[in-house]
Amino acid sequence: MNAALARIFLRYFAMALFMWGFLAPADRQVVASDPELAGLVEIGIGITISAATEGWYWLAKRWGWAT
Repeated sequence: MNAALARIFLRYFAMALFMWGFLAPADRQVVASDPELAGLVEIGIGITISAATEGWYWLAKRWGWAT
């Protein structure tokens, strides 16, 4: 696997785990028991992770941090 793809995968995976840790156990049970809500949460987390990642990369390119 290309190093860049591995880095991207690990970044998204870590953020998903990080976001799951913010939910209280009772909230996790509600999300896990309602498939529609679980889908919405997954979409929201995916959009948030993508936006944060691409925004940070844009800043890095703008300020010369990216190689």
